[in-house]
Amino acid sequence: MAEQDAGLKALLQSDMKAALKSGEKERLATIRLILAAVKQKEVDERILLDDAQIVMVLDKMAKQRRESIAQYEAAGRNDLAAVEQAELAIIQTYLPQALSEEEVSAILQAAIEESGAKGIGDMGKVMALAKPKLQGRTDMSAASARVRSLLS
Repeated sequence: MAEQDAGLKALLQSDMKAALKSGEKERLATIRLILAAVKQKEVDERILLDDAQIVMVLDKMAKQRRESIAQYEAAGRNDLAAVEQAELAIIQTYLPQALSEEEVSAILQAAIEESGAKGIGDMGKVMALAKPKLQGRTDMSAASARVRSLLS
């Protein structure tokens, strides 16, 4: 995984320069897409994004790529799916290390216990506690489905 000590935005900008110098067109294009999405959010909300907020932008971009890949493959457009896969691979290098199934289960179980959730009506409380620990490290829709099954 990429070093994140200097800040994710600075890392993205230095990686963009390196990709430009080395002629990595696909990597350069994807990093520019990431930086454009970050800049758009900063302009829209009139704030400077911190690393956690940038991870949320990256997570959203990764989710969009996964959905596009599924749709392209269903339509038999493997050429377009391959482009999305390449972008997804680059985006994932900037996301935190993915959690294992066991780690996700442990976080969700701890959130259920901490919130005192008794049924499906408490799902919001559980997800509010779990989301900061899971964001960018697992598929949030799968995590919420798992919480739903644990609470029902």
